[in-house]
Amino acid sequence: MGVGKGTTARAFAKKYGVYNIDTDDLIESKEKKEVKKIFAKKGEAYFRDLEQQTADWIENSVKGTLISCGGGFYKVNNLNKLGTVVLLDASFEWIHNRLKTAKNSEAKLAKRPLFSQEEVAKKLYKEREKAYKKLAHVVVDVEKLSLDEQLEYIAKKCNP
Repeated sequence: MGVGKGTTARAFAKKYGVYNIDTDDLIESKEKKEVKKIFAKKGEAYFRDLEQQTADWIENSVKGTLISCGGGFYKVNNLNKLGTVVLLDASFEWIHNRLKTAKNSEAKLAKRPLFSQEEVAKKLYKEREKAYKKLAHVVVDVEKLSLDEQLEYIAKKCNP
């Protein structure tokens, strides 16, 4: 959450001429509601079910496409069948600072209500960190690489 998945995915898609879809965007389109409103009205369990439905659709219908996943998407039961899993890795502090100092920081933080509760966000980060690293085929240290370096690293690792 907030590491720059969307920014990196859009840049990669443009540079390498691939399609890019975002699982949260797909869910919002299907439900005609923002993720935060889905959570508020129907709860996390309902949203996680939507993520699984989205993963199933991707597995059966999407090929040759870069897929940006929401922060909890790692819980879907068929993630490894969807393709190469790339983790954009950064410390909680780096992510939090990125969101707070962005040009449109108010919008970025509003889209991620958990960051209004920093300790809750930090706890969630720590819970997910090990699972992310265990599932990832490729880990990119975004704190040490520029965006262009990230794109080249991902391309090299995914298409050796």
